[in-house]
Amino acid sequence: MSVGIVGYGAFIPSRRIKLEEIAKVWGADAPAYKRGLQLHEKSVPGADEDTVTMSVEAGRNALLRSGGVDAAKIGCVYVGSESHPYAVKPSGTIVAEAIGATPDIHIADFEFACKAGTESMFVAQSLVRAGEVRYAVGIGAD
Repeated sequence: MSVGIVGYGAFIPSRRIKLEEIAKVWGADAPAYKRGLQLHEKSVPGADEDTVTMSVEAGRNALLRSGGVDAAKIGCVYVGSESHPYAVKPSGTIVAEAIGATPDIHIADFEFACKAGTESMFVAQSLVRAGEVRYAVGIGAD
């Protein structure tokens, strides 16, 4: 069975912080930070932005680019992150509800350091390949 990506989405907070400011706080050398990270600035979530809100925006953007996939036909939503906002409430339950993929859906949160997002995508595509679901969403957010 051939499996592919029918839609993708992204969300990056609009606020920024310069690497010089980060280096100053840590007492580090700003040019070394820039060389090491190959960045000049980083995005910073606003007070009302967290893993869930970023995942919802990315999920909605993926649906917009999917060519008309009905959110109700999504069989699973997996959110991979190092920083889920709740200890016992899965981020995926909120994301699935917000993108219209409920109520008949499998949901799980993944934690696996920097690899959580790719793991969520791997399991999502595996369920499609196995024929368990027609459409799957794997999100990486931090």
